[in-house]
Amino acid sequence: MKKLRVGIVGATGYTGEEIVRILSKHPHVEITYVSGKEDREIRIQEIFPYLSGRLDLECKAFSQEEATEKTDLVFLSLPHTVSMQAAPLFLKAGKKVIDVSADYRLKDLAVYEKFYKVEHKDPANLKHAIYGLPEINREKIRKASLVANPGCYPTGAILGLLPGIKGGFFDLDRICIDAKSGVTGAGRKAEKSLNFSEVNESFKAYKLFEHQHVPEIDQELSRFSKKEVSVVFVPHLLPINRGILSTMYIPLKKKTTTQDLCTAYQKFYKNEPFVKVYGGGRLPELKHVAHTNFCDIGLKVNEAKSLAVVVAAIDNLTKGAAGQAVQNMNIMSGFDEREGF
Repeated sequence: MKKLRVGIVGATGYTGEEIVRILSKHPHVEITYVSGKEDREIRIQEIFPYLSGRLDLECKAFSQEEATEKTDLVFLSLPHTVSMQAAPLFLKAGKKVIDVSADYRLKDLAVYEKFYKVEHKDPANLKHAIYGLPEINREKIRKASLVANPGCYPTGAILGLLPGIKGGFFDLDRICIDAKSGVTGAGRKAEKSLNFSEVNESFKAYKLFEHQHVPEIDQELSRFSKKEVSVVFVPHLLPINRGILSTMYIPLKKKTTTQDLCTAYQKFYKNEPFVKVYGGGRLPELKHVAHTNFCDIGLKVNEAKSLAVVVAAIDNLTKGAAGQAVQNMNIMSGFDEREGF
């Protein structure tokens, strides 16, 4: 079978690197273009030596013309507000695009502009972008030319809530999400607050009531439930490299046991290759999902308080970013979703 020619724009960031790493092992893909913030001639395997013997490709500053000429599908692993300048040109040239930034996730332009502080430059393509969460949008992703890869926090939170919403178990007016992420979630950048000596031996909450992933969670839960949902979301920074643990507290609408809820979750995800639901009140840990594309979910019900607690664990760089992007590419290209992992 002819291999799919793939480019990664922004290959030297954490997510871009992870996409390159996964695709370098993919049996149906040839990486034909990579770019990064480089002002010198250098090859990708010199930046990431573990790629030696697997990939030999020049990595230089982004060239739209070269990337278009050499690829069939492009991953845009660019900063928020930058992807929307490149995506229209690739789409016009007939290329498929998976955007890992937030530029095509939020359908309400005013909400995007509020949280990202810029005017959206590509509202025409925004209308047609498909939110890339396979567990709810697989058939739409299959036909898409532009996929908006979900954010890392929303991935864990949404997957942790969907079955309870579908089953009518949850009071949607009072969803509280306590989420904790490793430092790579902030991207590969020089920032004092992310330095080792600032993060190590510490733990903090941040961006209360103003995190940019809140409207994304609200949007998708509202769309799924066909009711306006507004969650309370509190993110925290963990002194670890990677992983997100989301603990969700949801009042129940009806009398429910742990087994009732567990059965509903297992039924909902029974055919999903990358979601695992624990039984018997067991709860997931970050070490069990690190470097994988899995979302592990555990849950328990306090019947006396009529309260459900759902815990979802993902790797923020794989299921929360690069792995999910590759999963979307597999769906768009007709490959087995598990290829490359």
